[in-house]
Amino acid sequence: MVVERVGVSFEPELLKKFDVLIRKKGYNNRSEAIRDLIRKMLIESEVKENGVEVIGAIGIIYNHDKGNVTNRLLHLQHQFSRNILSTAHIHMNKRTCFEVLIVRGSFKKLKNLADNINALKGVNNGELFIATKIKS
Repeated sequence: MVVERVGVSFEPELLKKFDVLIRKKGYNNRSEAIRDLIRKMLIESEVKENGVEVIGAIGIIYNHDKGNVTNRLLHLQHQFSRNILSTAHIHMNKRTCFEVLIVRGSFKKLKNLADNINALKGVNNGELFIATKIKS
């Protein structure tokens, strides 16, 4: 593999914070961390701009006692049934649930689903994670 060297300038405080972060994440050096950040940015840019198909997950933490959220989540999942491949549901305590939706589709469609979920009363946190683009 051919590798090209480039120079990057950092403010000292930013570099210190970056070094702490990459040590915590287990990187051996700055180059590995910077390459991963660039790859992630490129994939995110491509899926957002070109509408390519992606696979990922939506994690949801919600209070099942608030706002009929369980029923509303179920209806949303049926509306997006073509995009939801699988679900997992965990009871965290008497009122709080953690649910993961394994999803596939265009970034725009999956972002729409995640936004609809986050807007529901009772949802404390919802996050869309894109694992990868689907190669054609």
